[in-house]
Amino acid sequence: MEELAKLEENIGITFKNKDLLRQSLVHRSYLNEHPDFELDHNERLEFLGDAVLEIIVTEYLFVNYPDKPEGELTNWRASLVNSSMLSQVAQEINLEDHLYLSKGEAKDKNSKARQYILANAVEAMIGSIYLDQDREAAESFVHAFMLSKLEHILENKLYLDAKSKFQEKAQEEYGITPHYKVLREYGPDHDKEFEVGVFLGEELVAKAKGTSKQEAQIQAAQNAIEEKGW
Repeated sequence: MEELAKLEENIGITFKNKDLLRQSLVHRSYLNEHPDFELDHNERLEFLGDAVLEIIVTEYLFVNYPDKPEGELTNWRASLVNSSMLSQVAQEINLEDHLYLSKGEAKDKNSKARQYILANAVEAMIGSIYLDQDREAAESFVHAFMLSKLEHILENKLYLDAKSKFQEKAQEEYGITPHYKVLREYGPDHDKEFEVGVFLGEELVAKAKGTSKQEAQIQAAQNAIEEKGW
């Protein structure tokens, strides 16, 4: 179990049951290639960790921001527990080096699928911390690696999705509300891809493709934010 010692050091927790930590790192694909592996995949731990993470973050926001309405707190919570944040935490603790993945998954770095695998493993790890230690240890982990980022998120309004953020900045800078147009559609009905442009008045600021209009709009808004340096 020495290979886990570095990960334990990175998260500041020494497990009593090392197999709980190991199991949190086992992706389903690994078992397809190693059916005799002694541990199950991490999806049950992920299920538990997701709930533990949600209640810890929810309680923290509820207690510390008594004057904020539910809708605003919901947006803040989403920014703290989404797959982007969780995969960022995974990188901070160097979790990827310890994952049990199939050969195919191991090669597929820097993809959206890898981001979800990392995010799910962090949730599974929170579940394993909760079972191996207690809620207090899980809270310490969540505070250290997620809630510590809340101030930065609030200062930079990172809790806004890309469309909301672009709209807010466009109204602030130009007094204009952005609008979106489908520029092109590709493929058959069951497998369509959309190219969407986001406009400020007549100006096409950016465009993007997606498997749905909504997905393309969000990516176009993100591209527009980068284009404008916002």
